Amino acid sequence: MAGSPGKVVVIGAGMGGLSAAIRLAHAGLEVEVVDRAPVPGGKMRTFDSDAGPVDAGPTVMTLRPVFEELFDSVGARLSDYVTLHREEVLARHWWPDGSTLDLFASREQSADAVGRFAGTRAEKEFRAFCRRSERLFHAFDAPMMRAAEPSQGALTRHVATHPWLALDMAPHRSLAQALGKAFSDRRLAQLFGRYATYVGGSPFQSPALLSLIWHAEEQGVWRVEGGMHRLARALEQLAHDKGVRFTFGHRATRVEIQQGAAAAVHLDSGARLPADVVVFNGDPAALAAGLLGEGLRETVAPDAVRPRSLSAYVWSYAAEPHGPEMVHHNVFFCDDAHAEFDPIARGEMPEDPTLYICAQDRGIGRSPEGLERFEIIMNGPPAADGADPTDEEKETCRTRTFQTLARFGLTFDPRPGVQALTTPRQFAKLFPASDGSLYGRSPHGLTAALKRPTARTRVAGLYLAGGGTHPGAGIPMATLSGRHAAEAILTDRASPSTSPRTAMRGGMSTA
Repeated sequence: MAGSPGKVVVIGAGMGGLSAAIRLAHAGLEVEVVDRAPVPGGKMRTFDSDAGPVDAGPTVMTLRPVFEELFDSVGARLSDYVTLHREEVLARHWWPDGSTLDLFASREQSADAVGRFAGTRAEKEFRAFCRRSERLFHAFDAPMMRAAEPSQGALTRHVATHPWLALDMAPHRSLAQALGKAFSDRRLAQLFGRYATYVGGSPFQSPALLSLIWHAEEQGVWRVEGGMHRLARALEQLAHDKGVRFTFGHRATRVEIQQGAAAAVHLDSGARLPADVVVFNGDPAALAAGLLGEGLRETVAPDAVRPRSLSAYVWSYAAEPHGPEMVHHNVFFCDDAHAEFDPIARGEMPEDPTLYICAQDRGIGRSPEGLERFEIIMNGPPAADGADPTDEEKETCRTRTFQTLARFGLTFDPRPGVQALTTPRQFAKLFPASDGSLYGRSPHGLTAALKRPTARTRVAGLYLAGGGTHPGAGIPMATLSGRHAAEAILTDRASPSTSPRTAMRGGMSTA
């Protein structure tokens, strides 16, 4: 197969699948993308509302260069496909004691705001935290996030040659413990602890290393004109421009294996799509569950997909808000983070949740009147039982969500009904074998990131992409996973070997 024209079937039109499809088509391969949904985007979903499509998935676009690099690599420009607006206010934060804090795309502005919020000592602590977060981000960006197949040995050697990293990583502390040491004001420790939820973890169980996520956000947050789903549509259009074909509304039922290699993808319509290469852009747990063929159960190691990360209760609706002035990204904190994460650890809905609100129609200089579009996210546990959500569960969530916001003086007219809610159990049905987890494998534990599956699998011609694979959750990371998959495919196809390249213990790899 080396050097021959190739047919690629990508299962799933999420950010990872679209990214891989674009790169492979640009390299001259014949690419077809299939997805059970009627539109691209994966978890980047929308709902209809009286004010237009409202986001029901990811809301934050960070690491813009990742997307620019994708478009640049195939001779296109991101700005020709989607309009982005940089948000000067990264997020507005609210606490039950009535205090508020804005963080900005400028470190100096943020530090000044922290000083006014909590005093001179807090400002100094914040500056020190920013420097540490920046060092960690740059130290692990290349050898971890952008590396196709990071290894524990390579990272250990990297830390050994940069001994200051050991102190910054605080390897024996959780993120919550490290932040408790870093900040004398517990509100700031609570604020930066929420970044663990960006990758589906609890700050009490996630490693302190995750403090590097703050630097990713500090570099800039962008609002996508028309909503986040426009970004998925932009990638779809670029893929079309490169000759990629799409089949929506049909589910892949099996990856056919012949002589130990992927040979075709079967759809629920009865169609058989021959393929030299298959890219699976779904939760890798679906392979372990045998949902694409019993022969693929051993493709993914059990500890590559378990334990599962957090899920969420997500509201998407249009209403007229009354109360405090919101910006595009808003966080309403509970009084004690344990009241949020301890019930989640028990598999229960948070008793006193922290609520994130994306005011989709707000941004720099934008404060519309009348109906606006909102997405509210409340963290929740994964749901492995496969049951439908009960009316009681939905009403309990509705009560806790909007009573919590009412305590901050925020109300909505009309208050949305439960039809605007997606629960963890509903996510479990939308994304097979996910247990409702929105971020794949849990980030809990210092080496959790190294346990995620990488692009290559044990089956020749079968590759992985998406938020459940390396380098992890979030739209920049999922997009990078598509790059890793495409590069692995093109490298393997150029090799005269009849066996797929395989990572081996000791840091070596076969030809």
